[in-house]
Amino acid sequence: MHTEDVAIRGDSIKLGQFVKLANLAATGGEAKELIASGMVQVNGEVEVRRGRTLTEGDLVALMDPTTGSALASSRVSTDTDDDYFDEATADDDFDPEKWRNL
Repeated sequence: MHTEDVAIRGDSIKLGQFVKLANLAATGGEAKELIASGMVQVNGEVEVRRGRTLTEGDLVALMDPTTGSALASSRVSTDTDDDYFDEATADDDFDPEKWRNL
């Protein structure tokens, strides 16, 4: 099974938010149910607290309750760029008045 690295903004994220961000669950409600039912492991340990704080390097896995094998897993990685704005592609001649009434 392949482990996906999922970038987060900032230094930490809550488990429930990360499960949804990593597409291990379609909705926040589904993430809450998966965590409460014990189907989510963090670093190899079952975790039932959706408010658990995750930091860079933590491994989150969605487990199959019947076989105990991992269905999917994602690793927390921090976003190394402080800003998505790229100076090299910036248009310094941008005129906001020109686009104001669009």
